[in-house]
Amino acid sequence: MLRLTDFIIDCPDTMKLAAFYSEVTGLPVKEGSNEHWAGIRFGDIELAFIQVEDYRAPQWPDSEHPKQFHLDFEVDDIEAEELRVLALGATSQRDCIGPNGYGFRVYTDPIGHPFCLCRNKGVVWTDQGPVWPERDQ
Repeated sequence: MLRLTDFIIDCPDTMKLAAFYSEVTGLPVKEGSNEHWAGIRFGDIELAFIQVEDYRAPQWPDSEHPKQFHLDFEVDDIEAEELRVLALGATSQRDCIGPNGYGFRVYTDPIGHPFCLCRNKGVVWTDQGPVWPERDQ
């Protein structure tokens, strides 16, 4: 049996990057986090940040230092969320929103990791979060 427990992001300053994603997600940085390892709990999975020496940010889409991952966040109001993440220190990289208002926008966090704000057609927002449409098998 296999269970995903952590998604770990390399960075030069764990607490600074954890604070950024804490503000983005509205979830607290886990108690006991420190300069070597910091985390944010998402149910059974922890988004974790680990300090590495000589950190080099990915240069996406360039392949010299390619991205190794990116995070997608489904949003109900992409314009409002964009303003919020930019104010938190994100940098806009690419806009892939179609004329119908659906698609995604690419950003980088304060140390260069890419992430996207997404608005997918058919997603309905409830008090418990997004409900995804049935997908064809």
